[in-house]
Amino acid sequence: MNIKYIFKHARVLGFAALMLTGQSCSDLLDEKVISGIGNDYMNTPKGLEDAVNAAYSSLRYYYGTQQGLTMTEYGTDIYATGADGSYKGFHFYDTQLNPTVDYLGNTWDELYKGVNTCNAIIARAPSNSLADATKKLRIAEAKFLRAHYYFLLFQQWGGVDLRLTETLVPTKATKRATEAEMYNAIIKDLTEAIADLPNSSSQYGRAIKPAAEMSLAKVYLAKAYSSQKATDDFSKAAALCNNVVNNYGFKLLDDFASVFDENNQKNSEIVFAVQYTSDLLTNLTNNTGNVNGGNNLHLLFGMQYDVQAGMQRDILNGRPFKRLRPTTYCTDVVFGERVNDSRYKKTFKDTWYSNKPGSYNTAFDDSKAKVTFAAGDTAIFIPGYEMSKEERAKKPYQVLVPSKYSEALFPTLRKFFDTKRPDMTYESGSRDFFVYRLADAYLMLAEAQLGAGNVKAATDAINMVRRRAAWPGKQSAMEVSTVDFNLIVEERARELAGEQTRWMDLKRWGILVERVQKYNPQAAPNVKAIHLVRPIPQTQIDRSEKGVFAQNPGY
Repeated sequence: MNIKYIFKHARVLGFAALMLTGQSCSDLLDEKVISGIGNDYMNTPKGLEDAVNAAYSSLRYYYGTQQGLTMTEYGTDIYATGADGSYKGFHFYDTQLNPTVDYLGNTWDELYKGVNTCNAIIARAPSNSLADATKKLRIAEAKFLRAHYYFLLFQQWGGVDLRLTETLVPTKATKRATEAEMYNAIIKDLTEAIADLPNSSSQYGRAIKPAAEMSLAKVYLAKAYSSQKATDDFSKAAALCNNVVNNYGFKLLDDFASVFDENNQKNSEIVFAVQYTSDLLTNLTNNTGNVNGGNNLHLLFGMQYDVQAGMQRDILNGRPFKRLRPTTYCTDVVFGERVNDSRYKKTFKDTWYSNKPGSYNTAFDDSKAKVTFAAGDTAIFIPGYEMSKEERAKKPYQVLVPSKYSEALFPTLRKFFDTKRPDMTYESGSRDFFVYRLADAYLMLAEAQLGAGNVKAATDAINMVRRRAAWPGKQSAMEVSTVDFNLIVEERARELAGEQTRWMDLKRWGILVERVQKYNPQAAPNVKAIHLVRPIPQTQIDRSEKGVFAQNPGY
């Protein structure tokens, strides 16, 4: 049984909510649009269940979308801009990144919508006539989600308006919480959620204990580098990650590429996923800017293959929006070792087969003047190294070498390809987005153990991920004898590239500015310490009492 959440415009309890209705023991829940819901509906058993399902919906604004990707992968050490797209201020850290940017305001509003839905659930559930065990579980889910939304807000903007009770009417009374207040509230919610959540759920997609433990471990890791750090933050994070990797039956898949097999999304490595679907109604536009609906990350990492010799756009190779391309540091250093490590080959698409036979003049490959293809012939190959002109001339296809990379032509991330779209222009993808997976838990465990001074345990944890990433027969060669902080930084980039973690990682470690200055030439001239947080949306400042809600410094 899945929990599927669908965008619907409903007015519940004085705030906009996204409602899901229908309970079923089939794989997908029965869905229907509901609007005009009264304030008392949530006080019924069915209403409370619908509200809990609705509380998950804000995850779908942030994860697997261009706006969420913009705020998590743009402007880092491993990704730079492609040829197309807006919101490049998040890459360049220039004046385009300002309080009026709609992605900032929309994300802020959507996360707070999720918070207020959770507040209403937590407040109203005790008096609901649902069975006590069910109420206890739903409150735990709401606390997990509220903590998750507040942690995203906190990491992106710093201290925010910490509302832990239901807001029923508009108010201009706001204030910014301190770091200590934010950490205390988030940790309290997750600790209480862990106590009451089950180890697993028959409804795939619901919050479970290991997901809450991973979430709390991430909070402790962030706290460990912050002004609020405590001596036991790393050890607490390590204990939580140890639980996840040892006590719930999760297992790393044997092949790194198989983690992202679109036909095997509910695999043994996934701890918590945000669900998407091919259902058109579910993928309707919501009212906060997710224009296309669905998981649309398949659009955003693609190079412009479709105008090259022997090629045209198709479903298999995707619709290339050319928003992000890997930095030289990413391809040459992070993914530089390829003899033993399979992740370069399995992360980036390097071969395109002709789907438009014929003879053509070459474009980027100056080793030959013309190429001729039959259907299925190799049309483009990216070797990943500077193949000589003489060697390229022997190939019957165009070879794209690093010196010819551009904002339009570059190695393409393949993790999010979606071949189940109904046509080649369709933007709403149906893949689930993996928020927490086991490899991340091992990497967090390594980081936590290293921070706690347990180098041997850190090494053992990181080697679990590295052995899985090896080519067959190369597992021993992939093992490291010891681990240091730089290996943690680069291993997370290798394993999690494009998975909406990088900006938050660099910010957590306090190395965003130095890494961007060193490895991202586009952003190096502008990035500075003020960019460790985003500008507070002007809409939030305007909605607050004058002078109360201060803008972050420098914006």
